[in-house]
Parts: sequence; structure tokens; C-alpha cells
Amino acid sequence: MPPTPAPAEVEALLRAALNDAGTAWSLGSFGAIAEFLRDADEPVRPLPDARMGLATDRGAIALTLSPSLRPVAYETGFSGGYNHSVALCLPDSACAMSGRTIVTELGPDREAAREQDRAAILFDLGLGLRAVDACVRTSDPDVLACLRSGVGKPAFATDNPIGPRLVAMSPHRIFCARIGRIEVFAPIPGPGEISPEGPHTHVLPKLLRAGRTHAATTPIPDGFVPCGGLHPPHPYKDGMGRRIPFDPTRHAAFQSLLERWGDPGLLAIKRGLAPLEPVSPRHAQSVRRAADLQARFLRGEDGDAQA
Repeated sequence: MPPTPAPAEVEALLRAALNDAGTAWSLGSFGAIAEFLRDADEPVRPLPDARMGLATDRGAIALTLSPSLRPVAYETGFSGGYNHSVALCLPDSACAMSGRTIVTELGPDREAAREQDRAAILFDLGLGLRAVDACVRTSDPDVLACLRSGVGKPAFATDNPIGPRLVAMSPHRIFCARIGRIEVFAPIPGPGEISPEGPHTHVLPKLLRAGRTHAATTPIPDGFVPCGGLHPPHPYKDGMGRRIPFDPTRHAAFQSLLERWGDPGLLAIKRGLAPLEPVSPRHAQSVRRAADLQARFLRGEDGDAQA
């Protein structure tokens, strides 16, 4: 694993990504995640405090730089396609949030990204996640009454009134981690609807039951936990995962991130070299798949990739 990066270099990475409308952000854990993205022409507002971030009418992101924050760039290949991302990791000893397992009223959200939201009441949904607190926020009296009636119980317990009404109420969703927060103001999609092209959240109880901090396919270094991620523009997919013609400029941009922030062992495998330290066979195979597909793209053979 490479040496701990200087905080100034990590800050520069985050600020550059915030300035790029094509970069999406995520914060959460396996089975519960908030995503922030914006349109290139969408009005943005700076935060009213010293945190890095910005707000739109659909959501907000606020980041807190930590000396132990470690970016980890990676590619995951699968049959006919690949994904890429930069995980924002903290040491396992420094990532823990509250770990609440019942709905808990937390009071006014004084850390809200917009001053207008700081008097609204924040509730932890009590999902019991290690590195993130999944919360909701409201100032609506009816929604407040419903949330308060479910305090002290798991959010999705059969006798909790919150679960069946959460979509219809659509309070602000606030995902908080040691590295910052993402806020989503857009309504929660109803049954049969798809997530909007903008900030949104996913809470998937079946995945939550696995108790993982990240998918097994994600090559996170031992001793670290991914709290969030930044997702630069992909060479052959748009922001909603739809196929576009392969863009070599986007490819080159992520390769630069991979060179600086990627795992040296996996980089060696991608170059066809033997890594100096043992590498997970699963992750090695994934890297080879991504490299093979990229080579075909660069030769102009881009007809078989999947989103």
C-alpha cells in the first residue's frame, strides 16, 4: 500500500472533483447509500461555512477533510463491462458512527448544508451501520408527528408507522459519515418508479442484512473502510449508466487517478507484471477483465460492452 498522502493533495483531489459537474458522489454502506450529482448548467450555491461542498435545489454535499482520509482508485471488471471509482476510506479504527439500531430524534440539524434547513429536526433511522448514520429531516408538523411516533423502534419493524409512510412523506434524507454528509431533497420514488436523474438514496434491507461495509468485488485495503466515493465520468456510460460512444479523454483522465491512487499490486497486474505482494485472485481477475476491455476500446472495438 502506498504511503499516507499529504492532506493538501487529498484536498486538491476533492476540490477538483467538486468543480466537475460530471463527477458523481456517494456516501454510505453496503445496502444504504446516498448519491449526489448535478447537471452542468444547474445553479449551485457554496456552503455557508468552512466545509468543502455545494448545494443545489435537489441536494447538497458537505465534506470534512481528515488527516487519515485515504482515496483508493479502482476498476472492477465483469463479463462484458467494467466500473470505476475512487473510494474515500478511513482506518477501521476511525470510521465508526453512532451505530444506532432504533429510530432516534436528534434535534435541530445544526450541521445542515443550507442555513434554511438548520432548524428542521433530524432523525436517525437506526439502520445499525458502522460507517454511516442514515437520517431523515423535516419541519413539516405531520411528518414530525409520524417520525416521533416511531421513535424507539427499528424503522422498518412491522409495528413502526414510519416504514409504510416513508415514501409518501419523502422527508429530506441525510447520510452522515466522518468524512461529511450528502443531503437529498428530491422526493423518494414510489413503487414502480425509477430514481431521478439527480441526488437520490437507496436503502435495500436484503443487502443490509449482510452486514458488510462494501461489496466483495471492491478492492479496499485491509484495515480501511470506504465511507464514500467519487465517481468521475465513465468512458462508455453516462451519469445514468446508459451506453455512450467510448471517450478516450475520459479513459485517460481516470488512468491518471488510478496511477496516483490505485493499489500498486493491482496496477502491476494491469500492466502484465507480477505484484510485489499477494493480491486477491478475485480482484486480480477483475482488473484483467477491465484491462482487456479497455484495450479493445482503444483499438476501436467497442461494440460488446455492457453498461
